[in-house]
Amino acid sequence: MKNILMLGTGGTIASEMTPDGLTPELRPAQLLKYVPAIKALCNVDCLSLFNIDSTNITPRHWCAMAAALEENYDRYDGFVISHGTDTMAYTAAALSYMVQGADKPIMITGAQKPINYDSTDSKLNLTDAFVCACSEELAGVDIVFSGRVILGTRARKTCSKSFAAFSSINYPDLAILQDHRLMRYIAPERRQRPLFAHSLCEKVALVKMVPGAEPALLDFLLERNDVLIIECFGVGGLPSYEDSRLFDLVQRHTAAGKFIVMTTQVQNEGSDLSVYSVGHRLKSNPYVLEGFDMTTEAVYAKMMWILAQTHDVDAVNRLFYTPVAHDILRRN
Repeated sequence: MKNILMLGTGGTIASEMTPDGLTPELRPAQLLKYVPAIKALCNVDCLSLFNIDSTNITPRHWCAMAAALEENYDRYDGFVISHGTDTMAYTAAALSYMVQGADKPIMITGAQKPINYDSTDSKLNLTDAFVCACSEELAGVDIVFSGRVILGTRARKTCSKSFAAFSSINYPDLAILQDHRLMRYIAPERRQRPLFAHSLCEKVALVKMVPGAEPALLDFLLERNDVLIIECFGVGGLPSYEDSRLFDLVQRHTAAGKFIVMTTQVQNEGSDLSVYSVGHRLKSNPYVLEGFDMTTEAVYAKMMWILAQTHDVDAVNRLFYTPVAHDILRRN
């Protein structure tokens, strides 16, 4: 039988009702008691890293998860991480960069309803995650949810209440599960030994453009961070509002070594700054990067991973546009 390590982080799956609402209370070993069939699949050890609502997840927690995976990597055949759904896509993206090219399955799952509810998706998702963690057909960081296996760099929570909470953005599902039987569509990338990262640069900010957005907001964020990710309208660009304040702001901060990543707030099909003049005029600036078909979650995590290594503009461009776990298909 395979040996699997379950890492607990909290989330709805581990929550119980309290006077203040649902709060993570259950540890991984307690969760497994609700799904005794998992004992027939594999040998399981449990490690509770923390027990928090995923709203409270920070990059510090991602580093702790990556460190736990590295410390235990040689001792287990696969890993299951139980996690809250609200920031699960960010965690999946971050771990995809911090544990690159894993030749073992690292499956992240959770639930929309606590495991002790009568109508819950917890037991299905947890069992499916262990089926995937035991499989020879999967490797790397994936989300397992509602019978689907989604690449960690392509996942996004697209439903706030429904059991089918996650979608794969601009990339197909890797596999599906029916009655806990795995049907894989896409083979994973593997290395003989994963590349582990140990730190992240937290000076990465994100802003969503709205009509009439004040340049002062972007200025404020760029003064305090090394990177500003801008979720633009449509295929991308900066509005002029009959003046050049936003473009002047970009030139001033990039001249000081700050990076800007242009992506889109439209969920599907990605950005293309070359289409309109409001975007085309940015493309010649090497400090302005374009997300293309990447998810915002992946852009955010990737820039944190890159800037923990280098601020050299050429190196940043090279690393950003080099695909990691199929995070980007279209590139300059």
